[in-house]
This record gives sequence, C-alpha cells and structure tokens, in this order.
Amino acid sequence: MIAVFGLVVGVVAGLVLQPTVPAELQPYLPIAVVAALDAIFGGVRAMLDGIFDDRVFLTSFLSNVIVAGLIVFLGDQLGVGSQLSTAVVVVLGIRIFSNAAAIRRHLFKA
Repeated sequence: MIAVFGLVVGVVAGLVLQPTVPAELQPYLPIAVVAALDAIFGGVRAMLDGIFDDRVFLTSFLSNVIVAGLIVFLGDQLGVGSQLSTAVVVVLGIRIFSNAAAIRRHLFKA
C-alpha cells in the first residue's frame, strides 16, 4: 500500500511541478528508465514466485540504473555512445520480455 501511495504522490508531483531534465543528462534518461523497468519486472516476477526480497530489489534497481548509465557514459567518452546505448537497451529489453513472459505464465498458467 505504501508503494501505491508513493507512486500516486510521485505522479501528482511530476504533473504539478513539471520538472525538466538538463541537456547533459537527457541521453541517459531513456537508459535509466529501461534499467528501472527491468528491475521492476524482475521484482514483480520474484514476488509472484514467492522469493521477493526488498533489499535485493532496491540494490537491483539502483545498480541497474547506475551501471547502465555508466556504460552509456563510457560509450560517450569513447565516441560510441549510441552503439553502447543500443546494446544496453537490447540486453535489458531481453530481460524485460523474459520476466514479462514468466509473469504471464504465472498469472495465466499458460
């Protein structure tokens, strides 16, 4: 229930405050969102499997976002930022769809 309340407060705050992302951080935002989605889908899957641990979820969430951001930053420094961004999105996308399939199998028994 606390998570739902936090989600509602965050959405309302975002709509009211309309924050802007600095131009320097804009290339990293989509990667951070995909990394966060990977952690969320993994957490939902773990919850349905009965093995959810809040510490594991939190560390997974934070480390996914930080590592994905660092990979893209390193790619920018090496001049291959778009290639590494694509690689990160592909890898995390595969994990998201794998977790989504496991969630679907668990919910629909199919």
